[in-house]
Amino acid sequence: MAQANHSQTNPRPFLNVEPIQFASKSADLFDDIANQTAVTIADSGDKNKSTQLRKYYDELCMWDQKIKQDPKNYIEYLPLIKMLNAKVAYANGRKLVDDNFVKLMRHCLSQLTESKESFETCKLFFEAFMGFYKMHRPTK
Repeated sequence: MAQANHSQTNPRPFLNVEPIQFASKSADLFDDIANQTAVTIADSGDKNKSTQLRKYYDELCMWDQKIKQDPKNYIEYLPLIKMLNAKVAYANGRKLVDDNFVKLMRHCLSQLTESKESFETCKLFFEAFMGFYKMHRPTK
């Protein structure tokens, strides 16, 4: 109980999204960068529970399947994929995710272009991020 109060008085770490670049993928994007992102997002008190974050990753996986089934429709899907920002904003308003997760999602989705490869990189980054996240916050 005292630990929860302690985390409420300390400011949350600031998420630096600059290293998360899909166009010029660094060798560490799916390793060190995803891990550091997970560390920051995991330090969120009672927000950012893994089941909540998993919903957004699952939606990215659903879009990935649709794109693979019908790659010609990717451009038509893109606005609907970017609607994840609105869903995350809603969850933030309900205090289910924190500002750092909103920032992460907004930054990642802003990098989606008309290239399907940008989406694939986004999905892979979230896959790596979720793996590390589960390691840093296994029970929440």
